[in-house]
Amino acid sequence: MNKSRRDFLSLCLKGGMSAAALTSLQLQALSGSIQARSFSDYKALVCVYLYGGNDSMNMLVPLSGEPRTWYEASRQNLAVQGAKVLNSTSEFEGGVGLHPALNALQPHFEQQSLAFVGGVGTLITPTSLTQYKAKSVPLPQHLFSHNDQQATWMHGQEKQTLNTGWGARLLERLDQGTVFGSNITIDGANPWQTGTNTSAFALSKSGISKINALRGYEPRVEHVRRVMQTLFSEAAHPLAAAYASRLNGSIDHTLHMNTLLEQAPTLTTEFGESSLSAQLAAVAKTISIQSQLGAKRQVFFVSMGGFDTHDNQESTHPALLEGLAQSMVEFQSAVAELNLADQVTTFTMSDFGRTLTSNGDGTDHGWAGNQLVLGGAVNGGDVHGAMMAQRLDGNEDVGGGRLIPAFSNEQYFAPLARWFGLADSELTELFPNLSHFDAQALSLFKS
Repeated sequence: MNKSRRDFLSLCLKGGMSAAALTSLQLQALSGSIQARSFSDYKALVCVYLYGGNDSMNMLVPLSGEPRTWYEASRQNLAVQGAKVLNSTSEFEGGVGLHPALNALQPHFEQQSLAFVGGVGTLITPTSLTQYKAKSVPLPQHLFSHNDQQATWMHGQEKQTLNTGWGARLLERLDQGTVFGSNITIDGANPWQTGTNTSAFALSKSGISKINALRGYEPRVEHVRRVMQTLFSEAAHPLAAAYASRLNGSIDHTLHMNTLLEQAPTLTTEFGESSLSAQLAAVAKTISIQSQLGAKRQVFFVSMGGFDTHDNQESTHPALLEGLAQSMVEFQSAVAELNLADQVTTFTMSDFGRTLTSNGDGTDHGWAGNQLVLGGAVNGGDVHGAMMAQRLDGNEDVGGGRLIPAFSNEQYFAPLARWFGLADSELTELFPNLSHFDAQALSLFKS
């Protein structure tokens, strides 16, 4: 019980906490001195991350004419057949077809609660093929690399020495970073939810968190807590006191969250048995108790893997898309049951698109791709952005069917952040490269 201050700091360092790395903002967060902004309404952003690089250009395909001819010549054995006509508000040459594996989502498109965002990818500034070849404009670092592109999508900018994710920064800009329950992951730690003064609260797919040190019968739980409280009550150093406060708060929050989840209403919506369905079921359950938590703004992170389809794409990719569509439909049904359909927006991110060319059994790492946005507030029934021509050696092809994005991912993030409550004047502080683009280009939400 007589831990010295040096011993305590050593323990913190072994746990990954560096006193030198803690900023004054972090210390304020640890001590709970940051005050949250008040909101009268409730909103949630749910990020569905598709790990591996989704071949999302194949989600939307041209149906006829020259665009279809180019598409089939480029895609070869991977060209989608039997695509269902998608009656988009915008007109595109050749018409637009929806991959049949996504049929479960079509009613939401027709009801104008689902939108696609086409031709999106990581960019620093608008880039032409000539500029790309001449390297006359700054380009994203390590294009076509899983880890680096995942980081860029989650950080909302090129990777820096100290990194924060745009989901966490968005909460912090709105002064919600220290509100318990505002930042929740069902898929463990991730860069998108890591901030200066906030980190994600992790829930399991069952929606219940476990504290390993407190497992066991009730007397053990109380004994461990008493020992910890006695130890931390002696902390005199500001860092030690802040750490003690944070740790005790984490335990209290976990027990409080579990109590609320155990009392959560039972939804009639049935979720499937897939991992993504289980994660989204946990999100829906957590959203059902948001009024008890008192969090007016929440961000959630879930994920689905398997999209690195170098092999067996003809069978693997349709199964992945079908699972994605079914899970998203289930989740939308659940939030509608909670009467929160207009206040919850679900959107996708992925490492990158994939090559137009087939390697014989699949596709390789690409660049531009398409994304999904679902929710009652979404300006749905449309393909926002661009239906890029899937044409080899075309004006956007940097080689092998890797297409230069028509829109930056920061242009995609901007309307999501704006809907969440961020002022236009703050967007470039959240997304530094947005100043190089039209921040109003994508009207993803109803006015």
